[in-house]
Amino acid sequence: MSNLQMPQAFESLKDYFVDAPQPILTKETIQVVLMREALDYTIFRTEETREINKVLTPASIQKADEQMERVAFLASKQKAVESRGLAQVLRTAATEQGVTIHDCWLKDHLCLQCPRCVLYGGTNASSAFKDMRNAANIKHRIAYSTAFSLADYYEVQEAITFNAVSNQDMKTGQVLGTRNVVRPATLFPSIVSLQSVTWEEFLLALKAILGAHRYGAESRIGGDMRNTVFGIVAGWEEIITPLELTLELYDHQVSGVTPEAVAELLECYKDYAAHRGKVKVLSATEVEALVNAVGTFELSKEFIASTYRDAEAYRQAQDQETKPRPKKTGA
Repeated sequence: MSNLQMPQAFESLKDYFVDAPQPILTKETIQVVLMREALDYTIFRTEETREINKVLTPASIQKADEQMERVAFLASKQKAVESRGLAQVLRTAATEQGVTIHDCWLKDHLCLQCPRCVLYGGTNASSAFKDMRNAANIKHRIAYSTAFSLADYYEVQEAITFNAVSNQDMKTGQVLGTRNVVRPATLFPSIVSLQSVTWEEFLLALKAILGAHRYGAESRIGGDMRNTVFGIVAGWEEIITPLELTLELYDHQVSGVTPEAVAELLECYKDYAAHRGKVKVLSATEVEALVNAVGTFELSKEFIASTYRDAEAYRQAQDQETKPRPKKTGA
């Protein structure tokens, strides 16, 4: 258990944090509602056809009988950027504070005993540490889902051609190809869910999310995005999904998509919960205070060392749980 002082703004969620990460999960769940906004041309694709990922969904909750094509921002693309971002934050802070840590990076050199591995999960098949080869896998405690564009696919996509310029005469040569891109200012309502996390892990996850800015393919020449926290809800389960969030917010566009509107929406979704009395929706003011606390919190040497000790203790507890039990012998 850490002796660090939890930020005052986290007090409203104190009943949903655990004292230390444990291999066996409990039900405390915190969902962070995000608005991911493209600030540059961005490419979301996985197929060799170079087409943008898209999906057919209902237009909205009120227009459930109308169909709309939306750009799909796959969960794996969100997680990859933010998982690597957290690893980089930890590595940089540890170096700055002089804390000795394990070498760890995706995907073939996971240490399976650092805060990133303990939160995001990992498999021993990718571990580069020989003494970890036979160790148990780590289950993730942070979950992502596909996010869907708020607007119609045909309103936010564009095909951009590109060509080469000669270094000798600076003349444009033939067209080399076409990129299918998502236009700037496209909004993707998104949700990240955390289960059985400490307040330190919650803080680190938010720092990684808020500090991530480049997503999609070819991010070296585009893909700038801004992640803004619009709401937080806690309970003993996941209260809402990104698709429900998108369909609901589509109907709110006239009156405005604001943190206040999101808080009101989350309050309505209490009625769908299996444990309604356990649901806690943070107000827009509480969310703003919490995000400000995350931004101003300094990653001290004590904090970094404490999170690594917790991760190592988690690993030891898991190894103990997975250790084969001696067989009983008869009398």
